[in-house]
Amino acid sequence: MKTILFPLADKWEALCRRPELDKTDLDETVRTILNRVRNEGDKAIREYSLKFDGISLFDLKVSQTEINESVELVPDDLKKAISISKENIEKFHKTQLVQEPPVETISGVRCWRKNIAIEKVGLYIPGGTAPLFSTALMLAVPAKIAGCRQIVMCTPPDPDGKINSLILYIAFITGITEIYKIGGSQAIAALAYGTETVPKVYKIFGPGNQYVTKAKEIVQTYGIAIDMPAGPSEVLVIAGSDADPVFVAADLLSQSEHGADSQVILATDSKALLSKVMSEIEKQLQELPRKEIAAKALKNSSALLFNSLKECLDFSNLYAPEHLIINTSDAAVLAEKVTNAGSVFIGKYSCESAGDYASGTNHTLPTNGFAKSFGGVSTESFLKKITFQEIDAEGITALGPAIGLMAEAESLSGHRNAVDVRLKSIRNA
Repeated sequence: MKTILFPLADKWEALCRRPELDKTDLDETVRTILNRVRNEGDKAIREYSLKFDGISLFDLKVSQTEINESVELVPDDLKKAISISKENIEKFHKTQLVQEPPVETISGVRCWRKNIAIEKVGLYIPGGTAPLFSTALMLAVPAKIAGCRQIVMCTPPDPDGKINSLILYIAFITGITEIYKIGGSQAIAALAYGTETVPKVYKIFGPGNQYVTKAKEIVQTYGIAIDMPAGPSEVLVIAGSDADPVFVAADLLSQSEHGADSQVILATDSKALLSKVMSEIEKQLQELPRKEIAAKALKNSSALLFNSLKECLDFSNLYAPEHLIINTSDAAVLAEKVTNAGSVFIGKYSCESAGDYASGTNHTLPTNGFAKSFGGVSTESFLKKITFQEIDAEGITALGPAIGLMAEAESLSGHRNAVDVRLKSIRNA
């Protein structure tokens, strides 16, 4: 982890760069996969499963028996923990179902918006070295709350062709039955275009590796909506002089274990704290089962010493972290000044792990600086808002002249005529 003391403001942009994996031929490789799945369907899916995952699959869909069996494989104490998490996620996301009242913009003109669930959505749940069953919970719960008619889940199988039992257990308790043993960009292709087995959806959710992220980026150009650009995980911790270095180090390491391309940033105004945190990281790193992965991520990470906590926050707003932890004596005050972040954790006890699992907020968040323009997944992400308007004779009489003048100014006489014929009808009534 690099230590940088008092970086000048004109160097901050460079310090905001995320680690990049070798992307040679990435675009061409992903486009080839997408096109083959689009044209060949299940045949291409099976061939890619054999090529990338080393498994030969006949049945791509998870059976109801497999889903039911997963229930018996999950320990009771973990079921209770998941139940707490699910309940909190439901509580938080149900509050986001806001119905807007109609507005009378002028006498006789009523306008309103209505929430309509996206009918068909696809959930991509990462597998690999750490199958993220918690992501299944974070996506399935708001999709159900929103009322999506069809929820399709794709997740990569293990070398034996099986899906992680915890992911299937989440599907069981959330009522999702359409689950497919497909990973990588071929899963995104299946959801975007549909195959003989996998139904086509209208919007795709879920994080993934660079192949999944690139695939989502490409299918978006073909009219398939996505939740957001979501790549390698990241956290920025703003720590004051009175922060506990044990807590700070633990928070940084919790994100670094996600993957070698993850990034963690410490921003502090205390040189003494910075030194203590660096020592604590070395100590705690040795206790992590995934220490080799974490160590690689730390090589792409930085500990930054600034002149003040204000500078720390200014840098954070420029960096726009996926997760922002504010561990200072005035954390709530600083939090009010946050303009760019995926999710903010206020105070020394608010660890990022809480948001990842059980506090109730969603952990599917924008990364790589996209928090400047994107928010995290919410119930609203699974909804579209349709506008309605109702105009009576009084309303068109009051509004008609203005509409007519504006239409004529744009040389759109047909638009003006649509108003004029109505006004004439009213006058002649």
